[in-house]
Amino acid sequence: EQALSLPYATLRFVQLGWRVIRIEATPTGDGLPGDPNRYIGRNAVDDDRRTYFIAPNVGKEAIALNLKDPRGQQTLRRLVDALGVDVFCCNVIPRRYQALGIDYDTLSAAKPDLIWAGISALGPEHPDVPGYDPVLQAMAGFMEITGDPEGPPMVTGVPIVDLKSGDEVYANVLLALAERAESGRGKRIDVSMLQAAASWLITTLPLVDFDCDPSEITRAGNEHRKFIPTNVYPTRDGFVYLAVGSDAQWKRLADTAMFAPVAQPSRVTNAGRHQHRIALRDDMVAVTKKHTTAEIAATLSAATIPWAAINDIRQVRELPALAGKFTTTRTPQGKAIRMQPAAVSLPGMRHDYAFPPRYAEHTRPVLTEAGFTDNEIAALAQQGIVSGV
Repeated sequence: EQALSLPYATLRFVQLGWRVIRIEATPTGDGLPGDPNRYIGRNAVDDDRRTYFIAPNVGKEAIALNLKDPRGQQTLRRLVDALGVDVFCCNVIPRRYQALGIDYDTLSAAKPDLIWAGISALGPEHPDVPGYDPVLQAMAGFMEITGDPEGPPMVTGVPIVDLKSGDEVYANVLLALAERAESGRGKRIDVSMLQAAASWLITTLPLVDFDCDPSEITRAGNEHRKFIPTNVYPTRDGFVYLAVGSDAQWKRLADTAMFAPVAQPSRVTNAGRHQHRIALRDDMVAVTKKHTTAEIAATLSAATIPWAAINDIRQVRELPALAGKFTTTRTPQGKAIRMQPAAVSLPGMRHDYAFPPRYAEHTRPVLTEAGFTDNEIAALAQQGIVSGV
């Protein structure tokens, strides 16, 4: 695994308590060895464990294996068999599957009930296409519908296609394991980053066949295209996000003393509010600008209207609703690092994970566990088949 899409999926397996062994390439002399993400960001503890690499790779083991060499491929098959591997995942371009000996047919021959999952840009039907998150955001239309309508297309603030693709591996591997428990058979899973991303176009793509207005499927800034008023509004000392999702919520909002000035008979229904959304937006701003964020928050909370302050990332870490949910790791020097929470809290789930491994840190112990002798390991190292021993 490399980059983010697959490491995120396997991080979720780590959070379930699974053992995850990441395979990285042996040095080629053409650059820094292993996952390029090892070298992105500030130096965390050493040169091959920089800040961008840490959170997705806690709790894992790491080996270095030359899969371009048939002897490396043979070593991999032996590991799959000897360690009783349940799941094999990869995120290289599909054209390289067979050349590296990591294709489903080859590995399932070593272990017939193996579950195999691969992430690629467009799926195996397009074996030569590389993919990175922002490129797929552009291709899938995400950028076209993100940003200010008067400004350029924009990527989202998190690598959303990488994370969505990783979640698809996670979900489909769990499904395949459930099926295997009944059938005894393995399965091949192919995740197309483009298809995974496009599956989230549920509120926009179908509108094309309804002869929608172009404004319905392009950038809308912070305003919701359908539910009015839902937007970011300026306050006397900052901003607040307010979301009205039903006519009942609108009535509760309009019945408050603070927002009484925006109430009009034509705005009782969402259809009416949508028809006059520009005037309504101006009226809402005229109200919110007169009050502090705290005053508006108190009014909205009392009326049970969904709202939120615009938190920065440091403020998110202090949210009471997330207290006790964050995962942690510790550097080799003992410094505690607070990381993102698991997506869902499950009974017995750990919160603290071992710091990510150095490049090839576990090559020798993993090979030894699989039954390789010291002489075999030395020979593999001398032949350039493994590193880190």
